Amino acid sequence: MKTIVGLLLVALIATGYFMGTGVYNMAATEKHWPITEKLIEWVRINSIAARANELEIPAMDDSEIMKTGATHYDAMCTDCHLSPAQAPTELSQGLYPQAPVFHLRPPLISPEDLQEQSKAYFWVIKNGIKMTAMPAWGLTHDDHTIWAMAFFVQRMGNLSADQYKALTHGGDDHPHTNKHHHEHKHELDIDLELELEHDRHDEHD
Repeated sequence: MKTIVGLLLVALIATGYFMGTGVYNMAATEKHWPITEKLIEWVRINSIAARANELEIPAMDDSEIMKTGATHYDAMCTDCHLSPAQAPTELSQGLYPQAPVFHLRPPLISPEDLQEQSKAYFWVIKNGIKMTAMPAWGLTHDDHTIWAMAFFVQRMGNLSADQYKALTHGGDDHPHTNKHHHEHKHELDIDLELELEHDRHDEHD
């Protein structure tokens, strides 16, 4: 037993020294070593599954899934995950690991696989993933919206570019769109007020 502990300690010290030399390249342009990639993938899959399996899948209206999920996906996700007929963006090309392109994934058939996948998608969208570009959208969006996004992502493999466009650009009255419009308008109002205040000071001087 002492021999095993001693060998593990030596291995840890050697690994620490090796990594401390800076030999491991952390650049996004440099791929992980194959064993590192496999280990990260194994940890990620098991970590998500352990937490997502306990989730309860809610019942949602089909039209709401497609409209709410599509609108939020279009506003929040296309820079990395793209949309049907969209060319790779500068951001998506520079990511490592590369973000999955959902509309190129064939949809699952098995009900059990679909349930497992929807839970995993929900958990990832809500909580994000460390050391990737995937943010935790649960900090700014409620569970209802995130479930709609998870269900929509599952159905992207069946969507044409025209269908996607009709879902995401069929109207301008969605709260997500209005929220951003309001924020931009508010910023313009502030800039205009500051400019007018500056002009008043100049006249006074």
